[in-house]
Amino acid sequence: MDWGTLAGTALGAVLGVSTTLLGERSRWHREDASRERSIKRQLYGDYLAALWLTRHRLRDLKRSVGLSREERIEQAGEILGSANAFQLLYQMHIMAPDRLGDVADQTFLKLRHLRDRFDEPDVSTDPGWSATQAALGEALETLRLAMRSDLSSP
Repeated sequence: MDWGTLAGTALGAVLGVSTTLLGERSRWHREDASRERSIKRQLYGDYLAALWLTRHRLRDLKRSVGLSREERIEQAGEILGSANAFQLLYQMHIMAPDRLGDVADQTFLKLRHLRDRFDEPDVSTDPGWSATQAALGEALETLRLAMRSDLSSP
């Protein structure tokens, strides 16, 4: 057998296998990035939904009549805890880039400040409620835009 033929066949096999492996690796990276983007999209949507739900439930609690201050404080704490925002925030810290995690933290802090308005003697006449509610609205919009930016980046 001619050594040239054998070397050519071996070189062809090595090139063929290498090309196939590179193609598979590239496909795996694309699929992995797609899976990660899908997981992030779900997490970001869940986190935003939890924050919005908590905001609206706190607003409804503020409007409710016939509750004592202590009952409102207790219910405000339950509303914040039941929306799953705490757990989702920790997931955000794992999945989201640092800059987005910081925005998520700031938004959650503003939500807690809204909840803390129930510590006032009469939240229904609290002059700070509107400003706190507006600050939370701005933070939610900033968070939403940061999430969209992260999902659209390659």
